[in-house]
Amino acid sequence: MSNILWFKAFHVIFMVAWFAGIFYLPRLFVNHAETSSVEVSEQLKGMERRLLYFITPFAILTVLLGLLLIFAYGNAWFVAAKWLHIKLTLVILLLIYHGYCFKLVKTFQQDNNLRSGKFYRVFNEIPVFALFAVILLAYIKPTFS
Repeated sequence: MSNILWFKAFHVIFMVAWFAGIFYLPRLFVNHAETSSVEVSEQLKGMERRLLYFITPFAILTVLLGLLLIFAYGNAWFVAAKWLHIKLTLVILLLIYHGYCFKLVKTFQQDNNLRSGKFYRVFNEIPVFALFAVILLAYIKPTFS
């Protein structure tokens, strides 16, 4: 049981690190979409790329430790934990979001962004709502009939 607690702790630590970046990256996109300065744009390109590559291992470690926890708890627990199925769906959507950020970084790198700062402000809210749902599911563990 003590190993499971270590896995849980590091799962949460890596998740927090991942989300710190996934919250900040779209804010960089907002600034990038709204700047007309070539110098600022070039600086943001570097910041966006470095941040995305920095947080990607945290996303991977979050997922790997989550899968390790599922394995440690066993198949019967997994099947019975309906809340976990919803959480995993949200995590998959967050991974798609993370992957889409790679496309956005590339779009900005090539100076091909056509979206407004307002779009990126809304885009920035997606992981916030997902995080609320994931945390509530993980800690409350609601039962579904």
